Amino acid sequence: MTSEQWKKLVDVINGSLFSPLPVAFIIDSPWLPNWASISTLDYFSNDRLWFEANLKAVNRFPDIIFLPGFWAEFAMCTEPSAFGCKCSFPQNDLPFPQKIITDINDIHSLQKPNPKTDGLLPFVLNRLKLNQSRIEQQGHAIKFAVSRGPLNIASFLLGATEFLTVLRTSPDQTHKLLTLVTDFIIDWLELQTKTFPSIDGIFVLDDIVGFLGPDDFEKAALPYLKRIFQSFDVTVKFFHNDAPGLICAPQLPQIGVNLFNFSHHHTLAEMKKLTNNKVTLLGSIPPRDVLAAAAPEDVQNSVLAALSSLTDKTRIILSAGGGMPPGVPSENLEAFT
Repeated sequence: MTSEQWKKLVDVINGSLFSPLPVAFIIDSPWLPNWASISTLDYFSNDRLWFEANLKAVNRFPDIIFLPGFWAEFAMCTEPSAFGCKCSFPQNDLPFPQKIITDINDIHSLQKPNPKTDGLLPFVLNRLKLNQSRIEQQGHAIKFAVSRGPLNIASFLLGATEFLTVLRTSPDQTHKLLTLVTDFIIDWLELQTKTFPSIDGIFVLDDIVGFLGPDDFEKAALPYLKRIFQSFDVTVKFFHNDAPGLICAPQLPQIGVNLFNFSHHHTLAEMKKLTNNKVTLLGSIPPRDVLAAAAPEDVQNSVLAALSSLTDKTRIILSAGGGMPPGVPSENLEAFT
């Protein structure tokens, strides 16, 4: 991310209004390798190809803010690998971690990972270290520390259905697991911020939050997210949940979130009301059915429709209602902007 883009992002969060409104997208391995004409495995395993794919995107679309910017990651395997999950890496598809807990009572055997040495985390950091000077020579900087959220990671360790079940049947054990995972996330984000002094934002992704009702959110999500976001004195506190977000949205200000990417099933106007205009909204065009699959003119119409419901356009950044999906053509990004 360039210094100009960072300043615009911060200004929008602080309430400044830009015309035209800024456009930003979360881009990573589901979209970028195929768009850059390389395999997913090459993207994960080759530092040069990873850098060139990201550079191609930022140069091709200089008016778009790509978040978090030059994202070093191994998809959903990044954090679960540190706990010992077996990770499968297909040639041209997304990797996936295998669960390691078959009984919630076995969580006592889990050890908190060391992000300096465990799983794929050292490779994430080293990729950024190896490419830091080249990123900076292109006028960009590493601005975000990134992690999946506590419920997201716990669901990979245990299985999503199993996690949501034991949340009700074994709440004490579940909270032990969430506490361990939250401690790890804070360590992981802290290591990133210490390694790269240019970082001034944290980015946490947790879709499992969207599967909870109000009571479960209050008990199993809010305290852990609040601990994470309030552990860091940074300018941008970015949360992604593109599952249903009506439950979490009103709680985001007290959690400490000031930038929110949410499901396209919710309108910008609806989310602005739920957050009391205290959180900058990143959204919310349908990513798959419009951004990836529709014609350019339909993309334009979807953007216009999203804007038409707004009377107040402060704290709005136009984007997809979620991350950039596979198969989005350049023509549709041009139509969007």
